[in-house]
Formats: sequence, structure tokens, C-alpha cells
Amino acid sequence: MIEHDPNRAAPTSAACSAVFIAAPASGQGKTTVTAALARMLRNRGKVVRVFKTGPDYLDPLVLAQASGQPVDQLDLWMAGEAYCRQRLFEAALEADLILVEGAMGLFDGEPSSADLAALFDLPLVIVMDVKGMAQTAAALVAGLAGFRDNIRIAGLIANACGSQRHRELIEAALPDAIPLLATVPRDTALALPERHLGLVQADEIREELEARFEAGAAALEAEGLAEALLRLPPVMFSAPDVEATQALSSLTHSLAGQTIGVARDAAFSFIYQANLDLLERLGATLRFFSPLNDAHLPTCDALWLPGGYPELHAARLAENGAMREDVRRFFAADKPILAECGGLLYCLETLTDYADSTHAMLGLLPGHGAMRGRRGCQGMQTAELPEGPIRGHAHHRSLAADTPAPIGFGRRQRHPAPGEAIYRQRRLTATYLHLFFPDNPAAVARLFMPGPAASCPTSETHSITTQEFHG
Repeated sequence: MIEHDPNRAAPTSAACSAVFIAAPASGQGKTTVTAALARMLRNRGKVVRVFKTGPDYLDPLVLAQASGQPVDQLDLWMAGEAYCRQRLFEAALEADLILVEGAMGLFDGEPSSADLAALFDLPLVIVMDVKGMAQTAAALVAGLAGFRDNIRIAGLIANACGSQRHRELIEAALPDAIPLLATVPRDTALALPERHLGLVQADEIREELEARFEAGAAALEAEGLAEALLRLPPVMFSAPDVEATQALSSLTHSLAGQTIGVARDAAFSFIYQANLDLLERLGATLRFFSPLNDAHLPTCDALWLPGGYPELHAARLAENGAMREDVRRFFAADKPILAECGGLLYCLETLTDYADSTHAMLGLLPGHGAMRGRRGCQGMQTAELPEGPIRGHAHHRSLAADTPAPIGFGRRQRHPAPGEAIYRQRRLTATYLHLFFPDNPAAVARLFMPGPAASCPTSETHSITTQEFHG
């Protein structure tokens, strides 16, 4: 952490202790351990800045509660190197320690967690669920360490360790250069609750999470892990590229005077903090509202209906007739609306939930949504919009049927087949894609600006077959 001096020139670099939390696969306990680490250090009075790799909404909310600091996504494809560098540099100016939680397995994806760690020279701590193995855990860690020569593994945290003897077997088998930093006991009181798209949202279980954070922090404190992490050599983070900063500054007032209504409640919560930050940076005023609980829209010039869990609250959304009527009037007035994934489902005529009950939705877009068990779509895609391309991702377990002809499709990261459909009716833009606004601020500004929509093919309203565009 650097002490700020107003009489000095802006720093061009910042040194800060930093650790990348990775694993050999999903489901190893990365988020549980990262949250416990953040709370342990926070309890010591340290400023901990946490980042999450990849397009994840749920983990950052949990990590923000654990650390008491905002949590942003870092993704080299979706956000770009310049954005990641800027966020890390800004964090290093204020933090005692930076934690970056990886996604999936260490080498999975293009780019992978390993690519991000290597680019910024972040030491890796491997979290591994060691239930059902002992010396093999050491072999797996050794294999990860030797797979590439541009990463460095600082140690292992053995999750779900069964006993002291279990610990001794793993520790004795580890290479000398890879210490066993800590073990986490097999204890259901430490694990974070999950549902069909990931962790249960933090706002729904705040008190329960607090108990789990404190239990995890106590377990890691007893292992002496805080001292081990804070002894690691600091990482040097360089200031962001001047040209990238100037390009964003030129758009600072593009949404000045515009008020954007943002749906945010238990049904609509898949919101990147970076998206909110960008809208405000562009000059917009944000007004949050709840389609579940509020009777009326706030006074605003544009709407953003983000993703979330409308399927879990479909009956209440249908019962809030006053809100639905307000949104319909807003749509009829040709004001800009962006609806993403769960927001898309809300804009259809009906939504059928997991209990096979069908509920009336807004009816702004012809079509019917339905949940489809555990089979889902996910993947990184670029939304090819008339306003300009914006990168993002898809992650859903629903389908939309009898929808209008789309104006386009998402462009997949590594596959030539069409991605998710993109619909436009009046000033409504609706898609299953979750957009990452900082990828193209100029396009985002045009998307929310008043007036006619950007030039695009006329969207016909004839019905077509069921849409299942896999991400």
C-alpha cells in the first residue's frame, strides 16, 4: 500500500503483496478459502482487495462481504489487459494484500487463470480438495507446477483434510519448493451454500455467511497463514496505459444528464460493479428499483434489466401489475431498455418456472421462456450490436420459444457457429448475453442514449422456432 502525497507526481508503479488462488478443477473450495483469507486479514485490520477471474456475479458478492471492499472481475478476453492492469494498479495503491481468485482449473480456458497470473507475475496458491487422497495430492501440485515455466506456485492449501495424519502424509510428499501453507478441516459449517447457477446470493444469507466467514478465518488463523502470506515478496504493478485512460476520458460526458433505472433485487442481481462504475463515469445518474417490491419505476430516461433469478420469483413478478404497466408504458414511449438473460425472460409474454407453473411477464417481446433442468448454455461471446460490438458471456438454464427474428447473434470466442440471439423491438435490446460495458464504452453510451435506435435491420415480429443458441 502506498501513502498518497498530493505534492508528488502521480505514481507510475505500486508494490503490494498479492496472491492468486487457483485450483486443479472447479469445486475445490476456492471461494470458501478466498473468503476466509479475506476475512482473516480484515480481522487483523488489513485492507484486502479481492478480484475474481472470469464472468462471475455471485462469487464477487460473497467476497465483497467477506473483505468489506468492492470486488471486480479480471478477464483478459472480456475486459482486456489494459483494464486488468488498471484495476490491479489502483488496488495496489490502497491495499495491504491483493487476492485474485481463479476460475475452473488453473490451465482451463483461453485465456486461463495461469495466463492471468503469469502476465502480472502473481504467485499462485493452490487450493485442493484432498478428500480421498494423500500423496497423490502432492503429485498433482507438482504436476501443476511443472506444466509451464512462467508460473510460480507459492504453496498448497489442503481443503477437506481429514486428520493430522492426513496432513503429515501430504506434507511429506510435497516437493521442497512447494510448502503446505495450511489445511482446512472437513466441516460443513465452512462451505458456502449453492444453487443451480452457482452460490446462493450473498444478500439472501448475510448472517449465515458471516458465521461461515468467521469460522473459516479462525481455521486459517490457527494455521499461521496470515504471516506466511504477508511475508511473500511484494508484486510490482505498473500504471495503466495513458492512451487507454485518455480514450475513456473523451467519453466522460456522453451520458451527462441521463438517468438510468437499474433493476436490482433478489430476481435481478447479476450486475458487474464495473458496469455501474462505467455508466457513472460516462455521466449517467443511476436509480435502482425493485420489480419485485416497488409499485412504480423511478423517473428515468433509460432502463437496464440485468440477469438474475426471475424463475425463482416469477409469481411475485407477475403479481406486481403496477410495475409491469409502468415498464410497458416506458417501452411504448420508445425509451432505451437493455434486457440481459433474466431481464430477457422478464420481457417475454410468459415464464414457466421449475415447478412447471406459467406466469405472465411484461410482454414487450413476443415469446415464452421456460426453465429446462440442469442442462444449460454458457460461454464467452461478443454481442454484435448496431451500436458496436460488446464482449460478454452467456450462462443460463432456460430457453426462449416463439420469439421474433433476431437482428443478429453473438459471435463466439472460438467457434464459428452463431451464438446467442439478439432481439430489438422499438428501443428494447434483449439477449441472453451478459455484457461487460468497459469493453466498449462508446457502444454502451449509444445503447442508452435517447432518440432513435442505431441503424439496424427491421425486426419482424413473426414467430420462429424455439431458440437454443448454446454459449
